Amino acid sequence: MPSIGVKLYSVFFKLLLRHRMLNTGAANTTKDGYGTISRANAAGIPANASFVDGVATKDVNIDPFTSLSLRIFLPQTVLPRDQIRQLTAAEVLGFVRGHETEIEKEWEHAYREGQNKRASSGDWKGDLNPTNVYQGYLPAKSVRNHKKLPIVVQFHGGGFVIGSKDSASNDAFCRRMAKLCNAIVIAVGYRLAPEHKYPAAFEDGFEALTWLSKQANLAQCNKSLEHVPSGFFHKGSEMYRELVDSFGENAIEPWLAAHGDPSRCVLLGVSNGSNIADYISRQLVKSGNTLEPLKVVGQALMYPFVNGKVQTHSEIKLANSYFFDKSSCLLAWKLFLPDDEAEEDHPAANPLIIDPSLPLKGMPPTLTVVAELDWMKDRAVAYAEALRKAHVEAPVLEYKDAVHEFATLDILVNTRQAEACAEEIAIWIKKYTSGRGAELAY
Repeated sequence: MPSIGVKLYSVFFKLLLRHRMLNTGAANTTKDGYGTISRANAAGIPANASFVDGVATKDVNIDPFTSLSLRIFLPQTVLPRDQIRQLTAAEVLGFVRGHETEIEKEWEHAYREGQNKRASSGDWKGDLNPTNVYQGYLPAKSVRNHKKLPIVVQFHGGGFVIGSKDSASNDAFCRRMAKLCNAIVIAVGYRLAPEHKYPAAFEDGFEALTWLSKQANLAQCNKSLEHVPSGFFHKGSEMYRELVDSFGENAIEPWLAAHGDPSRCVLLGVSNGSNIADYISRQLVKSGNTLEPLKVVGQALMYPFVNGKVQTHSEIKLANSYFFDKSSCLLAWKLFLPDDEAEEDHPAANPLIIDPSLPLKGMPPTLTVVAELDWMKDRAVAYAEALRKAHVEAPVLEYKDAVHEFATLDILVNTRQAEACAEEIAIWIKKYTSGRGAELAY
């Protein structure tokens, strides 16, 4: 059973969660520079281009109309080996979990100074130490073996109503996954309810994958132009500018163009983020994967946010479970689903309602993580069984004495159980992003 401290915190968490959900709306939300909604008392961690503890981050707005934004987590392993040695030699004695090193403090100070100078002078071109801040680049022709990493697209939890891509807990979790998987992690800042009801979050998830596919195509076009004979036109010519503009060179995200391998993409959903990930996978199966060269080779669903009219054993026995109990989750569904659909056995909530146009056959390998004390676990396990009946590899990992969001909740994200869960997921992800098991991908 959970500790006394966790039990007490769960009581206060439930009260706070219910208060936040009942007080959502324009009067209790703020918007960042991109217009993304943030709940009261939910300040996010700013992006940092420095390789702090082995990961650099940056935020990208990909749709000005919906304020859809992403946070990219880039592991330090993309650097040339000599640069990595320079950095880790100074860090190696100080990177103890939970302690900040002197060099990290220097990096943070340098980074913030640079940000302040940029803010006060729009044309400031100051250069921070290039070994501290990774500005991104498109590798030169001479760099033939620049490192390409798989991409993990992550969808945070929060019942479609709270949470964000840049919350402290989500930032810590994504950093951990970027290092453990040795992959670029992209956290999606989808729209929240009740301001944006179903299917807004699902549409944002699919749009994020569509953008990622376009990025891959843009990078390929740009690379092709580099091999055009110099006598045909030169980079300063008007013809060249028109050509690259037609491909949208200015829209290329350099971190992804330099280091992302979209042919090895994994979807990682947390709680209701699992519903979004699974929806995307089903849409890709239905369309025959129209997002080439992007290829989803697997998905990991962490304690899916599921419900249905016919109650399961765990939904009856654990209705008053820790942190996210049944009443709170039902309130979240009421805020997310349209009024005329909130009482229905909705396919967004119940994965066992199989739409004939979205068959399970052909789904990517799916890992499902469940917690012993989560009231939603039985339906998530049943969905994994349905996938296996459709001949999809769908293992289930169940964690004893664990609660919903035990590996991603702020108070629990640094526990040993949370770390062990992340390690297990990373092992599974590496199986498919390393090429093994690729024959099972669609």
